[in-house]
Amino acid sequence: MEKYSRPSWDEYFLDVMHALAKRATCDRGRTACVIVKDNQIVVSGYVGSPPGLPHCDEVGHLMKKVVDEDGTIREHCMRTIHAEQNAICQAAKRGVSIAGGTLYCKLAPCRTCAMLLIACGIKRIVAEYKYHAGGEAEEMLQQAGIEIQYIHDETLEYK
Repeated sequence: MEKYSRPSWDEYFLDVMHALAKRATCDRGRTACVIVKDNQIVVSGYVGSPPGLPHCDEVGHLMKKVVDEDGTIREHCMRTIHAEQNAICQAAKRGVSIAGGTLYCKLAPCRTCAMLLIACGIKRIVAEYKYHAGGEAEEMLQQAGIEIQYIHDETLEYK
């Protein structure tokens, strides 16, 4: 019989994040995040529309064109709130500090989420994959002294 091996804390919280991602309501990025302090889950969030508003899975995507500095045109779904933003909202609604916490997520944060996480005092991020538009966000996080660890050194692209 093979000896059981307990998952590391990082593996455990990434597993929890995967379970939460099943609640996401935008099929372009069924992502979620978990914010942890002292190996205890403080808050979580997943991609979804604000409460009471229609979800992508119900009415389709709300696509907007975004032009990068190099002229590249990409499309983003603007119907949903990012997982990190939802987690921060949950913390605010419950009066829970996430300062000093670790964020576990599928994709590294976008620029906006990175700024919010810096302002909230997150100290460490464990991301499964890099974000396709995350270069500037990663630079800001590093400048703020936030440790970023990638499980896979790949950039996850949306279809």
